[in-house]
Amino acid sequence: MARPSKILIQTTIPTTENDWHVGRFSMLRDQLAGIRDADGAPAFEVVARDRGPLGAPDPVLSSLDTSDFDQLWLFAVDTGDGLTAEDCGGISRFRARGGAMMVTRDHFDLGASVCSLGGVGAAHFFHSKNPDPDESRRCRDDQLTTDIDWPNYHSGANGDFQPVTAVGERHPILQGVDFLPAHPHEGAVGKPADDDTARVVATGRSLVSGRDFNLAVAFEPAEGNGPAVAQSTFHHFADYNWDPSRGCPSFVTEAPGDGLARSAEARASTRRYVENLARWLGRRD
Repeated sequence: MARPSKILIQTTIPTTENDWHVGRFSMLRDQLAGIRDADGAPAFEVVARDRGPLGAPDPVLSSLDTSDFDQLWLFAVDTGDGLTAEDCGGISRFRARGGAMMVTRDHFDLGASVCSLGGVGAAHFFHSKNPDPDESRRCRDDQLTTDIDWPNYHSGANGDFQPVTAVGERHPILQGVDFLPAHPHEGAVGKPADDDTARVVATGRSLVSGRDFNLAVAFEPAEGNGPAVAQSTFHHFADYNWDPSRGCPSFVTEAPGDGLARSAEARASTRRYVENLARWLGRRD
């Protein structure tokens, strides 16, 4: 019997009640822990934690390459200072020794500390760091929340869902996936120009501008590097987006929707996406 693939769900902020701390991703944690293998045993062992104090290397991330974790699900919820150089080094070495990663962020410069990560960091475009190479996209999409600048693609209200379009041959992480949770201002991801292992695998569409935008970039394992996925927003996985009654930080002011609550198909699609990600990253697809 194969041992469970060990997953680390990690945020880039210290535990802060009125913020996107790791407790706000509890439904994701529980779903991953509930996935079973063919023998009915847990397929994944899940550890969820926030980072240590800012300004010092995180004790887990900075030495991740020497740990027994197989997958890192990194939720970059910081405003630019969430990862030290030592943290980025440990994470980059982790992938170089075959570790798998899902790295996600949000609008504007939220999570910009991931830019220094080897390979996957280059797939994340922000306002002030590593902006989208397509200059026509350096403009506001969501016009409703005026204090959030580009990138801020409006796929719908928190608590609603959005259609997902597969790009090219349907990637394994999208098998059976037609919908994901929506968010009023998603970030931007894209294929790094110099990385032939990466491709855009899924797009969404803005409800404001009608413009298509990238939801996920997949990196195939190559030359010892593990597989990876860059995701446009952590709100695809947050409790609040799956069930707004779970609550959110006080700085979230947009009214939530209830589309996901009313659609069993969209909820099943979201759960399927999470399982697909875990199995593909764990090479158990």
